[in-house]
Amino acid sequence: MTQQRVRMQAGRAEDGLGPTTDIGSRLRALYGAVQDEGVPDQLLDLLEKLDNAEQAQGSKQNSKGGE
Repeated sequence: MTQQRVRMQAGRAEDGLGPTTDIGSRLRALYGAVQDEGVPDQLLDLLEKLDNAEQAQGSKQNSKGGE
């Protein structure tokens, strides 16, 4: 390992932002909470409309290409 790499890793450990710090613990908890949230019904409806529009657009292009 180069000296620069060793210094960088040592600096990370000393800067208080390691994975076991309070900040790291809070970030993991926040990420877990967001991950556990469900997708809102309104967003699911919008995604379904987008899928339908893309399928309709694709079928229009396929029918033009076959003429």
